[in-house]
Amino acid sequence: MKQMQIYAFDMNCVGHINHGMWTHPRDASLHYTDLEYWADFARTAERGKLDGIFLADIVGVYDVYKGSAGPVIETGAQIPVNDPLMPISAMAYVTKHLGFGVTVNTTYEPPFLLARRMSTLDHLTKGRIGWNIVTGYLDSAARSMGFDKLPEHDARYDAAEDYLEILYKLWEGSWDDGAVVRDKARGVFADASKVRAVSHQGKYYKMEGIHLAEPSPQRTPLLFQAGASARGQDFAARHAECIFLATPTPQAAKPTVDALRRKAVQMGRGADALRVLSLLTVVVGRTEKEAQDKLEDYRRHASVEASLAHYSSSIGIDLSRYGLDDPIQQASTNANQSALSAITKEAPKPVTLRQIIDQMVLGSRMKPIVGSAEQVADRLALWMSEGDIDGFNLARTVAPESLRDFVDLVVPVLQERGLFKADYVEGPLRQKLFGGNGRLPSSHPAAQFRR
Repeated sequence: MKQMQIYAFDMNCVGHINHGMWTHPRDASLHYTDLEYWADFARTAERGKLDGIFLADIVGVYDVYKGSAGPVIETGAQIPVNDPLMPISAMAYVTKHLGFGVTVNTTYEPPFLLARRMSTLDHLTKGRIGWNIVTGYLDSAARSMGFDKLPEHDARYDAAEDYLEILYKLWEGSWDDGAVVRDKARGVFADASKVRAVSHQGKYYKMEGIHLAEPSPQRTPLLFQAGASARGQDFAARHAECIFLATPTPQAAKPTVDALRRKAVQMGRGADALRVLSLLTVVVGRTEKEAQDKLEDYRRHASVEASLAHYSSSIGIDLSRYGLDDPIQQASTNANQSALSAITKEAPKPVTLRQIIDQMVLGSRMKPIVGSAEQVADRLALWMSEGDIDGFNLARTVAPESLRDFVDLVVPVLQERGLFKADYVEGPLRQKLFGGNGRLPSSHPAAQFRR
């Protein structure tokens, strides 16, 4: 029986995914600037044996809706947003096994410096760090970083291929195993003959230099990716180890999962090289009635305005220009192509603004799973079997209540059914998920850059 992987999905901000929940009297996310907030979050996740905490990020603001950033500033929809890497050391310090996935955008981060930051975190977490590779989709981010506009969708992935080759060369090839000797008697820290500069001359990037960090437990961090467009799937099947999807049903997820696994096989990695995780929101109670009552309580705080603003930037279309019963039109945008296709050309029938709003139960465009612990466990098992996925990325509602409810109510039921681990295994994050020694397997494209 396949056991599921579970991550707590969050962001270093007040409002994330389920917008407006920060206004609930029991929500503590206003304390996102306090280190203890994140330490408590990590302790709860590890108490529940969750595989990790996954921190999203954006560089820019959602300013497509009504042609302004005003709606998201007023509602706290992922603005203000702080650096996602900063809380990780503190969360790692108060935990032993919990993994950490962190989003960093390749379009705006120099690869040489990112290589050092990730190696540093891999050292400080003792091999528990993962990197979510994104290329961005916000024009506001491009303007903030000095670009006239965001590079074209497929060109961003082409550049990311170039970017990753640099990182693989630095992480896997600059320092040999055994280069670090720490010989106090001879006064030799490292064998210089086993350390070398790497060189790269690509279409988008060039560099020459020695990786500034000594080899970390995993060398290359665990690689996450969430691209669902055709180009994004090719990129994910080549590079990613964990892939996040956001689909409304397991049946909707299945074709993408099949395509990703098939592509991974074609690239010589094998179908088991990927772990596919679905984004879900869960509202659970000790009984079904308690869960439904909780949902109604939460709904009073949901912000449709914030959700529409978030969605507009995701698809690159200003939804404020549509009437309630106007179908959303397919258009050529430079934003999230798969998100737009899902409600236009790939939808069984035209999707209207009213239908989108009807989906926004808790201030996001995905309906939550609601019920008792047993009912929630049933639904998660159904997702696993019918979607052929490997686990879940759990969005928060009222923080930290939603995570505590899941840990205290749902996790024990999943463990009783053998669907979730009873305890952690030892080793780095990659080893916990895939076995082996914590290093990327020889079938991964990074392996060619090892000495």
